[in-house]
Amino acid sequence: MGKNLYDAHSSVKDLFEQANEILGFRISDIMFTGSDEALKQTNITQPAIFIHSVAAFKTIEGANPDMVAGHSLGEFSALVANGVLSFDKALQLVSIRAQAMQKACEANPSTMAAVLNLPDEKVEEICAAVQAETGEVVVAANYNCPGQLVISGSVAAIDVACIRMKEAGAKRALVLPVGGAFHSPLMEPAKAELAAAIESAVFNTPSCPVYQNTVAKAVSDPLEIKNNLINQLTGAVKWTQSVQAMVADGASHFTECGPGKVLQGLVGKIAGASVTTSGVS
Repeated sequence: MGKNLYDAHSSVKDLFEQANEILGFRISDIMFTGSDEALKQTNITQPAIFIHSVAAFKTIEGANPDMVAGHSLGEFSALVANGVLSFDKALQLVSIRAQAMQKACEANPSTMAAVLNLPDEKVEEICAAVQAETGEVVVAANYNCPGQLVISGSVAAIDVACIRMKEAGAKRALVLPVGGAFHSPLMEPAKAELAAAIESAVFNTPSCPVYQNTVAKAVSDPLEIKNNLINQLTGAVKWTQSVQAMVADGASHFTECGPGKVLQGLVGKIAGASVTTSGVS
């Protein structure tokens, strides 16, 4: 993970070594040669993806984005790309976020599930009904693209909701192999811990707007960016709406920076032929 960038760019090597020093352990060794199980730990996964994403962005010669966005954790690397956060400060916040979320996951057994081919409004309606009936948390969490919405909540509520989604005509309602109910009220303990760190951090004026997950619109005010980043932990990732807003504001080419091509695929499904996509990984 990230090894090709590390081998090809001296600046990326420096970035990885800086990350190892900030974190107090050699995350580069885990990323390059560690087991899948080690990488799946939330407190490792999040810093690893963040480092990889920033490294990929740094290799784009003359990169000068007109706007940026990130899916969930990706919002932190987006804020490095537009100058709001330095790499070291963002990595410190990501590490705090990851550890706080890990603790929240351990305290409340919970999960997420992907729902395919149901209108967003129907998914929201079923979540609200299950929550009212069971007294358990289940909410719409990730609006990934039309026809793909991830729900988040307690294990019991997710199980009931998945049955209801299939009865309502969902093509699939599949429980995901994740450690907890991210972007739901069950992350409230982690939100309080992250909020303290974000509020004390220096956020610079961005070089271009960031389209943030919770509001799905262009944001340039540092204080507003802070508040939205805090609220993201318990609020929904409105990726579909964010991409639609970016296109409406003139975006025609999206470059994904980080591991994989998932976001390129989602952007294509959201905006169709009106945009082109590329990636650096």
